[in-house]
Amino acid sequence: MKNIIKFILDDKLTEIDFFVQSEFKSTTTVLNYLRALPNHKGVKEGCSEGDCGACTIVVAEIGGNNKLIYKTIDSCLMFLPMLHGKQVITIENIASNKEQLHAVQQELVEANGTQCGYCTPGIVMSLFGIFKNYNKPSREIIENALVGNLCRCTGYEPIIEASKKISEYTKSDKFFEKEKNTIKLLKRIKNNKLISINNNNQIYFKPFTLSEALKLRNENTDAIIVNGSTDIALRQTKKNEFLAKIIDISDVHELKYINNTDDCHYIGSGVSLENLRKYSSKKLPQFKKILDVFASLQIRNIATIGGNIGSASPIGDLIPLLFVYEAKIKLKSLNNERIVEIENFILDYRKTDLKQTELINEILIPKYNKSYIINSYKVSKRKDLDISTVHGAFKLKLEKNKITEIKIAFGGMSAFTQRAKYTENSLNGKIWNRKNIEKAMKVLYNEFTPLSDARSSSEYRRLVAKNLLLKFYLETKQ
Repeated sequence: MKNIIKFILDDKLTEIDFFVQSEFKSTTTVLNYLRALPNHKGVKEGCSEGDCGACTIVVAEIGGNNKLIYKTIDSCLMFLPMLHGKQVITIENIASNKEQLHAVQQELVEANGTQCGYCTPGIVMSLFGIFKNYNKPSREIIENALVGNLCRCTGYEPIIEASKKISEYTKSDKFFEKEKNTIKLLKRIKNNKLISINNNNQIYFKPFTLSEALKLRNENTDAIIVNGSTDIALRQTKKNEFLAKIIDISDVHELKYINNTDDCHYIGSGVSLENLRKYSSKKLPQFKKILDVFASLQIRNIATIGGNIGSASPIGDLIPLLFVYEAKIKLKSLNNERIVEIENFILDYRKTDLKQTELINEILIPKYNKSYIINSYKVSKRKDLDISTVHGAFKLKLEKNKITEIKIAFGGMSAFTQRAKYTENSLNGKIWNRKNIEKAMKVLYNEFTPLSDARSSSEYRRLVAKNLLLKFYLETKQ
């Protein structure tokens, strides 16, 4: 399909031909597209980086059980071609008519959950997401869904009260009644043909199969790979960078799997961080702990584990934990594949061992028995919706209180995630006691020379790092 995408908006099949409608680029964000329309001004621009939630919309797509899956998403982080084959729902769409509000709107009104109103459309869409996905949501689920929505006027308690009352309603709204027709429309669009957009001196490829993605990667080694866009979009919205060529693999379903054997978890690189969070609840509890405070639901719904690793951020929350788990990365090209340990994959600041013709295909996370103690700690200015100042991850194995194996990794302490190998060596073979930990803390304090920046000073980071080692000891001492 050349220059054309199709999706559902306002219950109608919508088509954009980028060649004809040249006012839109392939990297026009969904937020800017919607605000360019005459009847979708409800979506607001606040931060353009996914922090405020004023631009929240809901996107519906067909799930594996032939039912619609509803996801709240920050429209400021989503490029327009990512809407292909999906239904877009905005604040203007959810009321039955001008006289009858949707249940989520009505309850927010009755709970006095709005004042200035700027943030309200995004909050309503987050409540709508709760309404479509949960029958009787707990307060934890409600708070998790609202983490990505800032409200400076009302305060959150009235909004949470409105959320609780929504659970008393039946789920039979107009979207439920039209679901079969919506699925029919979406199936008419879903043809899995490569989308190729070339306009405004910009090239955007959107493959739907792994073979097509690998072929494109082989032929376009200068292209930026997008697998979620929550990081790449900021290069445009915050740095005004022109993204000349993109291969968007966000809808390659062959990369969206989770399997496990007796000794390993196999995570496709296209698995969203929210789906990984749900899977981790019972299978990988330490990952669940971190993902609970990873960005917001709107971001986790489109961000992927492959994108998170591929960005090689020095403060990427998952990477220190993957280091101590000794995870491996499967890299795939058109004619070859190889497996690399994650510690050897991350080379420097925003630099990886990924070859120009390769894609991240799979993440292999080993399973450990109960003789191993694994934990990690994120230190940030806020608990929710914040990036790490320091992130420490630890793995320990003891035999009769003697250390037989220890792995320590830190994010935020250097230009990229690194192991604290001198500290590990100072502890290996020693008794797991306070005296030895305090000696190791002195080693750890001097092992890294972190930068001072807007989040903290170098001295603060060094103190935090050594104190996290003490915290890990206090929680695991026998």
